[in-house]
Amino acid sequence: MQVFEAREESRLSDLKGELASLRIDRERPARSPWRWPLLFFVPVLAVLLGLYILRAVSASRGAEVETVRATVVQAGGSAPGSAILTASGYVVARRKAVVSAKIQGRLSQLRVEEGSRVRSGELIARLESGDYEAQVRRSQAAVQRAQADLAEARRQAALSQRLADEKIVSIDQLEMAKSRVQIAEAALAQAEADLGFSQAQLANTQILAPFTGTVVKKMAEVGESVAPIPPGVNISTSSGAIVALADLETLEVEADVAESNVAKLRDGQPAEVTVEAFPDRRYRAVLRQVIPTADRTKATVQVKVTILDKDLDLKPEMSAKVTFLEPQSQVVAGAAPAAPILKVPASAVAKRGDKTVVFEVQGGTVRERAITAGPEREGQMEVKQGLAGGETLVARPPDTMRDGDAVRIKA
Repeated sequence: MQVFEAREESRLSDLKGELASLRIDRERPARSPWRWPLLFFVPVLAVLLGLYILRAVSASRGAEVETVRATVVQAGGSAPGSAILTASGYVVARRKAVVSAKIQGRLSQLRVEEGSRVRSGELIARLESGDYEAQVRRSQAAVQRAQADLAEARRQAALSQRLADEKIVSIDQLEMAKSRVQIAEAALAQAEADLGFSQAQLANTQILAPFTGTVVKKMAEVGESVAPIPPGVNISTSSGAIVALADLETLEVEADVAESNVAKLRDGQPAEVTVEAFPDRRYRAVLRQVIPTADRTKATVQVKVTILDKDLDLKPEMSAKVTFLEPQSQVVAGAAPAAPILKVPASAVAKRGDKTVVFEVQGGTVRERAITAGPEREGQMEVKQGLAGGETLVARPPDTMRDGDAVRIKA
């Protein structure tokens, strides 16, 4: 009985403990429902405030702009050295050739690779020549036999002449002996001609460089059959050729110029060439030829421009751009100097209401300058009034730009 009572007391004690753990402690302070939203929005507000401060600092420093200058040029056109027009084309070698054998054969030796420099007359490759060497030896033997036959015919003719003088043989026998001499002489001439042909065929197994240049493409390997290639074939599609050779000292640009712009060009026109591979390099050039026919499908005329500056990095078939320049003007003796003309890039001119204006950069701000604009040519606009020349102007001013705006010149 005592054991049972002890168990009941222990069970009641455990139950009281569990009930006590479920009691709400009203003295503990309650957590605020705004705690987590505030922890989320405070960093966002800090970032927005930083961006606002950065924008305000940037605005105080002014917008970043590019600038151009107003220039004074001679009357009647562009300044010497200024651009007239631009055309696109490709770099080509004026002197180039697809080298092939004069006879059909199998390549037994190839002594060059792409980029190899060869001189005029230098051996490039050989064809298998065993058959041609045998033919030469056979022709040499035929010549020796013909020489021997001729010598015997002449000896017989001399003997017949003596016998005829002594009235021992008839005149007909003498004429027959002389005819055999002529036949032997003709046989010798034919044998010598055959020997020359055989030697020429043997020499044709050696492929020589036609001029000094650089191998730009190897088109056959040892063991392949090659054949003569007709003139005017495309290097990329020719079959049977051995190498493509180009003289890189004669590089020029072939470009297409619109028909309406051809009248602006003259022989010897100075130019400047740039290639897409090296856009930071500029090469001096000169117009060599305007092709005397037009392409009706494109309404263009092809021109050829010689590159004066040599560069080993320039390669045939590179994309190029040619900028033709205004030649140096020639002053006629006794003529009055022409009045100068002030020009600005057309991109620097803007409209503000009914006024034509430009924005001059002065310190860290811009000043709106009203101008009287003249005709525009090749991206340059003539300014009749409003500028003196040498001013630094904003290129491509935005529509929101106004007098007194703060600006920073772009590096």
